[in-house]
Amino acid sequence: MRRHSLVVLTAILLSSAATPVFADDIETVVVSATRTEQPQAKTGETVSVIDSATLQNLQTVSLTDALVLTPGVTVNQSGGIGQPTTVSIRGAETGQTLVLIDGIRINDPSGTDSGAILGDVLVNNIDKVEVLRGPQSTLYGSDAIGGVIDIFSKRGGNAPFALTASAEGGSLDTYHLNAAANGTSGAVEYGAAANFIHSNGISAADRRNGNPETDGYRNFGATANTRVHFNDAISLDLRGYYTNTKVDFDDNSQFFPPFLTLDSAAYNTNRFLAGYAGLNVDLFGGMFHNRFAVMHTDSDREFYDSIFDTIHKNDTDKGHATRFEYQGVVDLAPEYQLTFGAETQHVSFVSDFFNSVPAFASSSKGGNTISGYYAQAQGTFFDALTLTGGVRYDEDSKFGHHTSVKLAGAYDFHEGTTLHANYGDGFKAPSLYEMFSQYGSTSLRPETSHGWEVGVDQSLLDGRVRGGVTYFERRTSNLIDFQSCFVAAPPAQCADPAVATAGGFYFNVGKTRVTGWEAQVAANITDTLTASANYTNMDSRDLITGLPLPRRPRDNASAMLTWAPSNWSIGGSVNYVSHEIDQYDSSTTPPTAFVNGGHTLFNLFGQYSFDRWSLYGRVENLFAEHYEPLIGYGAPGRTVFAGIRFNQ
Repeated sequence: MRRHSLVVLTAILLSSAATPVFADDIETVVVSATRTEQPQAKTGETVSVIDSATLQNLQTVSLTDALVLTPGVTVNQSGGIGQPTTVSIRGAETGQTLVLIDGIRINDPSGTDSGAILGDVLVNNIDKVEVLRGPQSTLYGSDAIGGVIDIFSKRGGNAPFALTASAEGGSLDTYHLNAAANGTSGAVEYGAAANFIHSNGISAADRRNGNPETDGYRNFGATANTRVHFNDAISLDLRGYYTNTKVDFDDNSQFFPPFLTLDSAAYNTNRFLAGYAGLNVDLFGGMFHNRFAVMHTDSDREFYDSIFDTIHKNDTDKGHATRFEYQGVVDLAPEYQLTFGAETQHVSFVSDFFNSVPAFASSSKGGNTISGYYAQAQGTFFDALTLTGGVRYDEDSKFGHHTSVKLAGAYDFHEGTTLHANYGDGFKAPSLYEMFSQYGSTSLRPETSHGWEVGVDQSLLDGRVRGGVTYFERRTSNLIDFQSCFVAAPPAQCADPAVATAGGFYFNVGKTRVTGWEAQVAANITDTLTASANYTNMDSRDLITGLPLPRRPRDNASAMLTWAPSNWSIGGSVNYVSHEIDQYDSSTTPPTAFVNGGHTLFNLFGQYSFDRWSLYGRVENLFAEHYEPLIGYGAPGRTVFAGIRFNQ
């Protein structure tokens, strides 16, 4: 099966790269690269755009299922839907990727590394998703070492009211309800959506290792995005994002490497609420754009029934973040733009760890404030060369100041060829959990990085085929890692009674380097047949030990083919992930590596439309490949889903 899968994948990659196509050339506009709307070809950055049509064709429920098809993105999930999920951009840690929904940062301030809980982000009323790769601290500050995932929901439209609603069900006792509305009424543009999913799921611990208990998941979520125009120059934005989830998982494990996960009755509840209010003011005939915004997020996570204790509630973590932003954009001329701004954010958290043995119970809390100031200039010269340069100064209440720079360039040969290159700095302050939890330390240093890339994009046959190749490199210093005291030779820090009671500690360790290249191509083969494919080759390495970083596959490839001849469509996608080192046993010299085998997954999807209704269905993991996404964790076999959609 593995050999057959690779042959089919190679065929799709080659066919989508070489087949003639017939379509118009449409210029892609992105926001995340410069925080203003710009043609992607002028930004000098690599940005992948997942539009609403692609999401609908894929029938994606969880956003991570679409992100896995994106170049340079690695998704690791500890079991089935809803299980803890990490997303790595070009080998960066999850907490080093900033995630935005309609401009709201949804990184969890109470999380271990302040990463976003992306496993809870469902696809509902999404207009597009931009994945910006590489260090981006100049415009976005901390948490953007790896890149930015920018999610835009639908708002406004040509009608006062447009409704989309769907209901689907299928394998694993799964049902999913979805409703969204958007429109324009007078001076008000709006968009709102709600969704609910329930699934009995699979065992998070691999069933083949003797774990029969299933781990279910339920998720209710809602979004809102409204703009009120007071006149042609002043408008008010009000936005919101909410999720309320419960997920069963397994936290039992064997006590010897590779520490295979075993069944337990543990479960988490996660609630996240975010709000945004922004005032937009245009001055001097629209040449000077101003945005004043305030946003606030609250997270509340509770952990129950750990295998390691007898009490019911084991832990609560609450996080809060309040952020103020100002951004100014001056259009100096049609080809010259100046962007500048100031931001300040205060984050706090409270963590209570309960235990039937009072000596092991603990309570932690802490807070931090960071303020930043940035400026960026962009200009196009000789109608071909676009240069962008920016600088940022951040002042952190715990870690002092940090300066970041960004340089980017793109040269358009006006024959379908664009050369692009950029350099960027990144930094990430330690999370509140890493500083103030029972394992934390306020003496930690911020993680820092610098990276560069160079590439070429090519458009052929009047823009009917588009492709590109990019080489990238990033070096990161002062990475924060966790050291357990339950090892054969515990380090000296474990002699501290507080550290010994906690069982471990966070510390800064060494340097890493990630190098690699990405290739991608998209084509409209005919008016009704479209294809896309991408491949990433990446080497990620610890520069102190010389060992590859765990859970970063060297090779990753995906492809998608869709045929829509009339009022029906059918298509498929494939994703290949090579083998990877899952973890190391540091008690041996040299450390023993535990390797997780690769996998290739095929999905099929199709739909039939009549009047305002659509019937749709999909098959995931078509060939029922048995694999572990992470060592010891399970993955669904072949699953089948069907649903009905209404569009007004």
